[in-house]
Amino acid sequence: MGSWLWGSPCFLYEVVDSDSTEGSLDTGPWLCQPAPRCGDQPYNPLEQCCHNDTILPLNATQLCVPNCIFYPCFQHCCLDSLGSQNQAVVTFKVPGMKPDCRSSPISRICAQVSL
Repeated sequence: MGSWLWGSPCFLYEVVDSDSTEGSLDTGPWLCQPAPRCGDQPYNPLEQCCHNDTILPLNATQLCVPNCIFYPCFQHCCLDSLGSQNQAVVTFKVPGMKPDCRSSPISRICAQVSL
């Protein structure tokens, strides 16, 4: 899917011809969109994400706390102290926003551990 033009990585997207009939092949022009970057490396956002300057497959998992996995491409692990309790919470990542444990929607609460 990716292509290298003029030394810059890009992703090609076909321009859809609104006059074409359903089922016909469109041989119209293609647009080159700049590939997103993770640090200094380009990546394919249809198959990968950038998490802490590391390119990961979309289905990658990590351990938040014991017995609690999360998907770093779509979720964030938050450790929060509530008095004498520590709580691990998995929140959803909001596209285009930096993960924020206080305002991101909660996916699930993993565990509460006494200090």
